[in-house]
Amino acid sequence: MAPGRPADVDQLLAILDTAYDRKSWHGTNLRGSIRGLQPGQAAWRPARDRHNIWEIVVHAAYWKYVARRRLTGSARSSFPLKGSDWFPRPQESSVAAWRADVALLDDMHRALRDAVAALPSRPLSVTPPNSTVSNFALLSGVAAHDLYHAGQIQLLKRLSGVTRKPRRSGQG
Repeated sequence: MAPGRPADVDQLLAILDTAYDRKSWHGTNLRGSIRGLQPGQAAWRPARDRHNIWEIVVHAAYWKYVARRRLTGSARSSFPLKGSDWFPRPQESSVAAWRADVALLDDMHRALRDAVAALPSRPLSVTPPNSTVSNFALLSGVAAHDLYHAGQIQLLKRLSGVTRKPRRSGQG
């Protein structure tokens, strides 16, 4: 717990981090679901007009951006990519392009996390103007969104034949 930061804000940060990139009881989180993937694996589609892992990564980054904007009450600024919600990927099927989009996801998570860390406790229960949900519901929803897509990515990896390294004995 950070000195002077409300306990409920710290708890919410822990929830966001567990869903995104911290070890948890439930298994793979969003960042863990894409660890070690190559561009071709991330670009695989289960069928025409279905999203691939790469698109899910950018979609998750976009909604972290939207949540931060709603939380802070800031006007629409520029998301680094043109468009909204779903972004056709890959634009360029290279390691550099894949890493850039994963870095975008990391950057959007960090920016959201920084905005949450700066909150006083009271605004968590507030429902901002032009919103139908409280700040707490919005942020816990971001964690749920991350975990939903982590599961979706795990399924897509299985369907595509991406295998993982076998666990060593004693690792549940």
